[in-house]
Amino acid sequence: MQDRLQGLIQHLAQTTGHTLKQSRLTSLGGGDINSAYRLQSQGIDWFIKVNRAELADMFAAETAGLTELAAIGAIRIPNVVCHGQHQHHAYLVLEHIELRSLSSDATALFGEQLACMHRQPQAYFGWKIDNTIGSTPQYNPRYRDWVEFWRDQRLGKQLQFAAENGYCGTLQNQGEQLLDRLDNLFADYRPHPSMLHGDLWGGNAAADSRGKPVMFDPACYYGDREADIAMTELFGGFGREFYAAYQAHYRLDAGYPVRKTLYNLYHILNHLNLFGSSYLNQATRMTGQLLAELK
Repeated sequence: MQDRLQGLIQHLAQTTGHTLKQSRLTSLGGGDINSAYRLQSQGIDWFIKVNRAELADMFAAETAGLTELAAIGAIRIPNVVCHGQHQHHAYLVLEHIELRSLSSDATALFGEQLACMHRQPQAYFGWKIDNTIGSTPQYNPRYRDWVEFWRDQRLGKQLQFAAENGYCGTLQNQGEQLLDRLDNLFADYRPHPSMLHGDLWGGNAAADSRGKPVMFDPACYYGDREADIAMTELFGGFGREFYAAYQAHYRLDAGYPVRKTLYNLYHILNHLNLFGSSYLNQATRMTGQLLAELK
């Protein structure tokens, strides 16, 4: 392991042109998918993600997402140093940012900044490349119709993956009914395409040393902004100041509380497919809840 990491440091020195002499490499925890490290050298402070070489496209897509989010300029995003492959591993190198919990003021500012990001219209639903949600493939072909995109490329795909993983029966029966009736949840609502973070739970936002919001680990695409806001509510971590500030700058549609369950069903199904049957009852309950709304 140590030889591998030293080889990676030498490779990064050649790739970036930095000498990286007397560098210090520290292992970091907290990731479910990647190994993470902090590399410090003279004038250098980097955050490095490492995974198997066959996952290099995942890091390339993350780089594209971080770059586009940073270009929008609404929220601080870690700068990308480089990404690539070395021997049997893929890597992504970002600037290291000292992170802390969002204060009340930072939470409110983050709500305002996210509203600003969502207000900037995009040309279509989908994105320029496919990426991943966790380690699950997330397909992003261009669509003009949001409901079709969500049916085909989000909910339908996760139900397909669930069936392939052996989760059939009630979940699939209710899921098929929901797919057939999805238009009814959008009868009076026509979202426009917004740039989405795509995986906006509490662990993917924080504050920097100045107390300003930072957003990272995206699964970007152009979609209904409600999908981002719904994800913030799924596992908690965002205070009332966040929602008050967001609503003050970009009010949500009255039908959001129902569609919130639809958007979060995507993530619960993804957790079912990634982490196993402990999420099955929740996924089945959510599909039943949505069908009850459509009666």
